[in-house]
Amino acid sequence: MAMKVKEVSQMTGVSVRTLHHYDDIGLLVPDVLTEAGYRIYSEENLATLQQILFFRELGFSLKKIKELLSSPSFDRQEAFEMQRKMLIAKRQQLDEMIDTIEKTIRHEKGELRMTNEEKFQGFDFSTNPYEQEARDRWGDKAVDESKKKVAQFGPEVQEEMNRIYFNLAELRHTDPKSEKAQVAIKDWFDMLNNNFGTYSLEAFAGLGEMYVADERFTKNIDQFGEGLAEFMRDAMKTFAENN
Repeated sequence: MAMKVKEVSQMTGVSVRTLHHYDDIGLLVPDVLTEAGYRIYSEENLATLQQILFFRELGFSLKKIKELLSSPSFDRQEAFEMQRKMLIAKRQQLDEMIDTIEKTIRHEKGELRMTNEEKFQGFDFSTNPYEQEARDRWGDKAVDESKKKVAQFGPEVQEEMNRIYFNLAELRHTDPKSEKAQVAIKDWFDMLNNNFGTYSLEAFAGLGEMYVADERFTKNIDQFGEGLAEFMRDAMKTFAENN
């Protein structure tokens, strides 16, 4: 079976523009390009596109997907098995988040009482959306060593991070220069330095700026309360200036 790009787009829901982009970067090159310039996709092309879409759903970057697919050791069946396991884990997390939001709705209606810890069950920050970016910049060895160090601390570190985020979220409508805000942001400074490396005051302030400058950070942090990223940036800047 051979299909033109428009037909592939209509069948899969992937836009023509995206398919063109995949071709341009060498991720999904159609088997045939006619003299008139039409892209013709084969069954093998479609199988590769399915693989790409599974990887994309799981958060893999296009660069990483291309690297995987072009590897001599790539095995499609093994990839499907891996993707299946990852999707099941994702479904389990989503089920837990759905359960949390249903309980939260009942909590808001006064039908039950939730603890602060229960309000954040299902959120998972162990998967770092910036990991590929870090690998591109600093190399696999540095990132792998960092991840190994983080993994040694176990769930208690994640719980402590959530506690600090929640505490800061409670304060986000107050003055970031206030004593309470500065005590809370010091907890964050200590958490980073005790568990994730060495942060100078200058680096700490710079990290705060990134929380707002990069919408991915903002979206992640603001799950605890809208405006939290901006509040943390301002509090971190004040902390750096005062210490």
